Amino acid sequence: MAVIELGEYGADFTANPYPYYAKFRASGPVHEARMPDGYRFWLVVGHDEGRAALADPRFAKSPSVIGVRPPEEDIIGVHLLGADAPDHTRLRRLVTGEFTGRRVESLRPRVERLTAELADAMEPAGRADLVDAYAYPLPITVICELLGVPAEDRDTFRRWSTELVTPGDENTMAEAMRGFAGYLDALIEDKRAAGPADDLLSGLIAARAEDGDRLSGPELRAMAYLLLIAGHETTVNLIANTVRNLLTHPEQLAALRADPGLLDGAIEESLRYDGPVETGTFRFTREAVTLGGTEIPAGQSVLVGIGALDRDPARFPDPDRFDIRRDTRGHLAFGHGIHYCLGAPLARLEGRIALRTLLDRFPRLELDPEGEPWEWLPGLLMRGVRHLPVRW
Repeated sequence: MAVIELGEYGADFTANPYPYYAKFRASGPVHEARMPDGYRFWLVVGHDEGRAALADPRFAKSPSVIGVRPPEEDIIGVHLLGADAPDHTRLRRLVTGEFTGRRVESLRPRVERLTAELADAMEPAGRADLVDAYAYPLPITVICELLGVPAEDRDTFRRWSTELVTPGDENTMAEAMRGFAGYLDALIEDKRAAGPADDLLSGLIAARAEDGDRLSGPELRAMAYLLLIAGHETTVNLIANTVRNLLTHPEQLAALRADPGLLDGAIEESLRYDGPVETGTFRFTREAVTLGGTEIPAGQSVLVGIGALDRDPARFPDPDRFDIRRDTRGHLAFGHGIHYCLGAPLARLEGRIALRTLLDRFPRLELDPEGEPWEWLPGLLMRGVRHLPVRW
């Protein structure tokens, strides 16, 4: 089986990878591939095979199983996304109590106020970049308020997180990570000194298991780091991608306007059709694993192509059709298994409120024909555009 050379496809693959994933899938659900920089890995593009891999403990999240210690562990520490059982089990147990349905639902009034304020600020101009004016400020404000991060620090956080989730210069990424780590250490110490408070970070500092276990300083720093990045970067693209998908499918937008009860369907179908996470982060084979008839040797890097899985016609008939009435059960936009996204309920809440407010306030919302061409986010991790010019 030939190695897929992703570098051969260039900007066309970045703008629309789905025809390529379909081509790969036609010859099998698992392929060896190579990044433009020469890094070799295994890419899973079949739904059933990818779902199985996401829940299979033979695919580890920590590269320590192949004898590699990622340099970011020395700066940030080990967080949930890079931990395996039993460490993952312990960490998740300590933080799950702070992500209750009650806490998420308690954020509804604040999210509604924020979306209304953002819409108020946008309205007079008649046009806007939806990412900068709406999709970005909502989730970054929510997650920073939830963690107790001061408002004046949010632009710095955006710069750091953007540098960390899109491919770039290694020195720049390391500098951003060190900035993040130093800031979070100081914030945690401030929270400890201030005593009990109602924000999430204070709750994590105080959290104890029944046996008295609690998060260490480095674990708190790593958890806050993960929540800040995962808690807003993905939701920015959830909101912007959903609006973009509706505006490029006017018949679906008209159906939603005619029946607001289709709102949840619009969010879930957008997650399936063109969700904010194109691939999961790397997994590593503890031993040789046969997946979809292909043997992946021990010690290999594996990417599960979330976007590819959710366009598999074996799971979703006519998968390239955007249909907000579709039965989307089984989509994997939030992952599967023990690493299923902890913040999925909050992302859905923000997405629903943001979309409803936007459609209510701007009945003539459309893509701005005078706007700049879309600039797609580089790399395989995040799926979205840097800017989305709209008018009303």
